[in-house]
Amino acid sequence: MRSGLLRASGLLRSDLTGRALSTQSQITCTLFPGDGIGPEIAESVKTIFKAANVPIVWDEQYIGKTADPRTNSMVTRENLDSVLKHKVGLKGPMATPIGKGHRSLNLTLRKELQLFANVRPCFSLPGYKTRYDNVNLVTIRENTEGEYSGLEHEVVPGVVESLKIITRIASTRVAEYAFKYAKDNGRKKVSAVHKANIMKMADGLFIRCCREVKEKYPDIAYEELIVDNACMQLVKDPSQFDVLVMPNLYGDIISDLCAGLIGGLGLTPSGNIGANGLALMEAVHGTAPDIAGHNKANPTALLLSGVMMLRHLGLNEQAENIQAAVLTTIAEGKYRTGDLGGTASTTDFTKAIIGHLS
Repeated sequence: MRSGLLRASGLLRSDLTGRALSTQSQITCTLFPGDGIGPEIAESVKTIFKAANVPIVWDEQYIGKTADPRTNSMVTRENLDSVLKHKVGLKGPMATPIGKGHRSLNLTLRKELQLFANVRPCFSLPGYKTRYDNVNLVTIRENTEGEYSGLEHEVVPGVVESLKIITRIASTRVAEYAFKYAKDNGRKKVSAVHKANIMKMADGLFIRCCREVKEKYPDIAYEELIVDNACMQLVKDPSQFDVLVMPNLYGDIISDLCAGLIGGLGLTPSGNIGANGLALMEAVHGTAPDIAGHNKANPTALLLSGVMMLRHLGLNEQAENIQAAVLTTIAEGKYRTGDLGGTASTTDFTKAIIGHLS
């Protein structure tokens, strides 16, 4: 059953091309527990990793309470230096105060660490019924520019200008990653999502870069879809997609749409990839302050993001063991948290996963 669940998940192969490391040596990784339910689900991950004999030592980092002038964010210079030192990290959900003038915590991490690709596998979970039974796709989002370049100003009172930046360097880099990901993971097709019919120069440049990269991968099928049509097609029949690559804003929207196809953000892993092997995996759901501290949170998204981190590190045996235990627990249905229709606590769910480890 375990191998069947792994095949059904679409993640039996390595998710991310990472570095092969000895499973005997201790590896230090950065951990941001995050806000709200973050510390609870981070504790679940630590407990399960320990039970699975994962050779990781955590360097726990906490976001500042006030803005650090060195980053113009509550992400401190020390937080960034930890990830730069260890090269790999795992991040729980974080909340940025709205309307306070601070840079988004997530935007700060992605920009400062040059995490250029957001990779989000999205697959139907065996035994957990949604409207779709055959979802097995990956969204790859350019992570550093587009509408999220953070360049805004008020031209005159009542008129705000927000700049969208698209560059050849960033577009080519994420397209290269998408096609290489498809090749390395046995995927057959890359779909480029755009709005070049309207933004002819900006999205037009993105598409030209994708076309140029495609020429290096003759065995990978390629198509282009306007973003609104892509959303419609995903809802009609998600099985027609394999790997999707797109600029920042479209990726933000479409990756969440895809999560909805399989049950929500609480089930969806995510990884941010930078140069030279740098990787920061994360749970992309919210901080859920309404249930924080009540032992009700679902740690699945952070756990599966941790599985992506393990594969990136070359710890494939531990990754497959943990993932199989998570999927078996959900499929079995005895210990599901409230968001999955059950009544289990975070602690109960964690213990059930540990009970399914090999």
